[in-house]
Amino acid sequence: MNISVVILAAGKGTRMHSRLPKVLQPLASRPLLEHVVTTAESLAANSICVVYGHGAETVQEHFAGRDLNWALQEPQLGTGHAVQQAMPHLKSDEIAVILYGDVPLVRPETVQRLAGAATAGPAILTVVEADPTGYGRIIRNPEGAVVQIVEEKDANDEQRRINEVNTGLLACPVHLLGPWLDALKADNAQGEYYLTDVVASAVADGVKVGAVRADSGAEVMGINDKAQLAVAERAYQQRQADRLLAAGVTLADPARLDVRGTVTAGSDVFVDVNVVFSGAVELGDDVQIGPNCVIGNAKIAAGSVIHANSVIEDALVGRNCSVGPFARLRPQAEMKDGARVGNFVEMKKTTLGAGSKANHLTYLGDAIIGDGVNIGCGTITCNYDGANKYQTIIGDNAFIGSGVELVAPVEVGAGATVGAGSTIGKDAPAGELTLERSRQRTISGWQRPVKKKH
Repeated sequence: MNISVVILAAGKGTRMHSRLPKVLQPLASRPLLEHVVTTAESLAANSICVVYGHGAETVQEHFAGRDLNWALQEPQLGTGHAVQQAMPHLKSDEIAVILYGDVPLVRPETVQRLAGAATAGPAILTVVEADPTGYGRIIRNPEGAVVQIVEEKDANDEQRRINEVNTGLLACPVHLLGPWLDALKADNAQGEYYLTDVVASAVADGVKVGAVRADSGAEVMGINDKAQLAVAERAYQQRQADRLLAAGVTLADPARLDVRGTVTAGSDVFVDVNVVFSGAVELGDDVQIGPNCVIGNAKIAAGSVIHANSVIEDALVGRNCSVGPFARLRPQAEMKDGARVGNFVEMKKTTLGAGSKANHLTYLGDAIIGDGVNIGCGTITCNYDGANKYQTIIGDNAFIGSGVELVAPVEVGAGATVGAGSTIGKDAPAGELTLERSRQRTISGWQRPVKKKH
């Protein structure tokens, strides 16, 4: 289908009470406008034109690198005036699809249906609302064609009982749209040019007006304040939960899940309550995610268990691993198959080998740890000298006792044992026991400090 998309995104959003332009307000950690642009990109349109205004530079900067045309609306004189600014970017043989930067939940398949209904004339997107109060009503003739949009203030009692309402989204052949836009008049209390008046022009010219119904009011809700933004967030998250459930994921409570990116999952995956996913997350078969976990840009292989209150970001977890509770895997952390990290263990830029374990209260940074290694409680890789980072290497089957400090750069050989309480600043040979402890002594008569009296 030969279409181009126009996204109206010039509004200030006064009711948001924010310095951020309305179309940059976050929904699932992405700006409202980005959701709409992503939908437009999925349509394989000839072009996408964003009509912008308030916060112009900030809005454009956010979308640097995206293949977008930009049309400035200044001053802002209504929706019809906004589309007029985009007309130089449209071709006469295209169908123009008009979307809104503050209507982020419209589905690509709905927009496709709308464009498909506009091959010979304008088509509007409507929705059936249980309570249509405040919306323009759709008036149809006996054959079902749209003949008028009546605003509530102008509707009679019979028309007010109609629950099919206008959403504002519209598609129209460009060669028809141009003249109708040029004919718009601002003879209303607001002194603005309304895009909906195109419908009246089409009817007057004897051109049939099509209509496509959206599946739900949530899909076409406009967002004007933080309360509506919160409603949209829950609608978006319910959509993500439904998608995961349809794919076979077990969710302990679909209402207590946040997906702020993409999640792909294998079979028999379980996700407990209050889990937040961000970025691109891949979950293998039989993965179990405990409550209150935050997982972003991570791959978790089959059979692994992420226990409660763990944080994983930009990390890889192998098969049959155990993470947490209260563990943190930072960027470039990798756990090989069967590895384990327990409570209050932090890994950064570290590989933990197959079957290796660090079960409590440990920091592993800038390290390569072999297979079958035991990392004792309270172990620290001292990787930073205040200016530069250095690496720790631990060979296969080494045993690191509790309370050990490994001062990088340092290497512990395969099969080596490092005694508890040691500070290791030189390489520890393979297969040997290495200790580094101060001589114990007792100081008689020493008194603890006491608080000074004020």
